[in-house]
Amino acid sequence: MEYEPIKLDFIRAYDPDPTPDENNIQKAARLINQAQKPFLLVGQGVELGHANEELRALIEKADIPCGCTLLGLSALPSNHPLNKGMLGMHGNLGPNVKTNECDVLIAVGMRFDDRVTGRLDTYAKQAKIIHLDIDESEIGKNVKVDVPIIGDCKQTLPMLTELVNSASHTAWNESFVPYEKKEFETVIQKEIFPKEGPLNMGEVVHAVSEAVNHDAILVTDVGQNQMMSARYFKYSQKRSIITSGGLGTMGYGLPAAIGCTFARPDRTVCVFMGDGGLQMNIQEFGTIMEQRSPVKMILLDNHFLGNVRQWQAMFFGSRYSFTPLVNPDFVQIADAYGISARQVVNREELKDAIDEMLAFKGPFLLHACVREEGNVLPMTPPGGSVNEMLLEC
Repeated sequence: MEYEPIKLDFIRAYDPDPTPDENNIQKAARLINQAQKPFLLVGQGVELGHANEELRALIEKADIPCGCTLLGLSALPSNHPLNKGMLGMHGNLGPNVKTNECDVLIAVGMRFDDRVTGRLDTYAKQAKIIHLDIDESEIGKNVKVDVPIIGDCKQTLPMLTELVNSASHTAWNESFVPYEKKEFETVIQKEIFPKEGPLNMGEVVHAVSEAVNHDAILVTDVGQNQMMSARYFKYSQKRSIITSGGLGTMGYGLPAAIGCTFARPDRTVCVFMGDGGLQMNIQEFGTIMEQRSPVKMILLDNHFLGNVRQWQAMFFGSRYSFTPLVNPDFVQIADAYGISARQVVNREELKDAIDEMLAFKGPFLLHACVREEGNVLPMTPPGGSVNEMLLEC
């Protein structure tokens, strides 16, 4: 056939640069101005749209607390006073409970996936919902929306900010504090500051995050390591979390981390993996050996396919089916590839091992032997509502 190159300016059913509806922006602004308990959900669209500053301008002007999806965790600094934590099945207690208490829910660049919503028939039924997204097909797909705003959030957020009033929602923001305290005392304190016993996954993640001053790029594999690292790693810069999200692609972490070292050679890249996920793509040690990619690899080794084991323990009477793992010597394997490695078993040597890893100029594997039957909590049980999170099991 004869080929004639032409510029493509149309894709059926997809508009990459939609024009925002100003009437809907005005409707959204009125809802926000009337709200007593507004709550904003931050998705990865904020990062992809480079709209971090535009988001901050809106929430700071209108004093709106936020919850972040897994993929949107670094869109706001972790220590921002309006950042109330992670949404979803293993997210923080406060933002999940408050989703079902707010009167106006503003979603920016997120798709209302099932890990965030839990039961759809009980999700935010009390709230008026505003959804900002560049993809029209996401509007109303899972959750009925009162005001859709279709467009690039780098454009639509300033348009909305211009129309909202400066506000103070002190009492509403302070209502998150009891939930933060309850979660800290029941879950977080025990996970990252244990007094005895084996190392905890969250304890290792927290120690690494502290050591890099919350300034590194986090890459996760899939499973308990993914949820623990998302919960306990903290972020001071935008575009600082790389994860496959809900795709369940075990083995994702190692090659993704290698890519990060090429994309951002100026930043430390820390990848957290489980013993199951690492072995899905362990041949990438060869790529690291060849390229000398300076990946800081933290292996959370619990001798289980941990996420599946947790479900088997909590919901299937601890009938463990093909989740215990018999593992090789990961330090010897790393050594065979010329990768420096160190195994950590005792809490007393953890800090020294992390310091050694971060001081080393090239790739390094930190093999952390963690509690075998540790669980990721809180957890919204399957089929449960977002305000029905389990703090203990």
